[in-house]
Amino acid sequence: MIEIERKFLVTSDDFKASASAKNHIAQGYLNSHPERTVRIRIKGEIGFLTIKGKGNESGTTRLEWETELSLMDAKPLLALCEKGIIDKTRYEIPVGKHTFEVDEFHGENEGLLIAEIELKDENEAFEKPSWLGMEVTGNKQYYNAYLSNHPYSEWKTNQE
Repeated sequence: MIEIERKFLVTSDDFKASASAKNHIAQGYLNSHPERTVRIRIKGEIGFLTIKGKGNESGTTRLEWETELSLMDAKPLLALCEKGIIDKTRYEIPVGKHTFEVDEFHGENEGLLIAEIELKDENEAFEKPSWLGMEVTGNKQYYNAYLSNHPYSEWKTNQE
């Protein structure tokens, strides 16, 4: 139930040529409080309910619990979510012994590309592909729960 994850900005779409899977994701938050988030996600034809706790000081490690839902259950729950449904395409890219998940955001978060890698240990070494940019682990601005309430389109010009 512990998730160890690092996040990075992505500098180009070169990763797409190496993708082993691609899925559309719609997700919303029943609760987007920084201490705990409760998320509904529809990935392809499957729904998920996920609860995440507050991250540690570095933002790398936190409690995560997830269960699968039927699409019939997930759709009405997604409709109950707070404003700001996240719309994105997720690519899975094998690199060395790991798989990066790269999210290409759409809608109000268009133009944002974020790569995530799950690790067994916070200090685990991993191969970094050429398209991997600045690390944003622990930067709450790049959390999906934050992006649902503060879309990238509203603040990206301050980052450029």
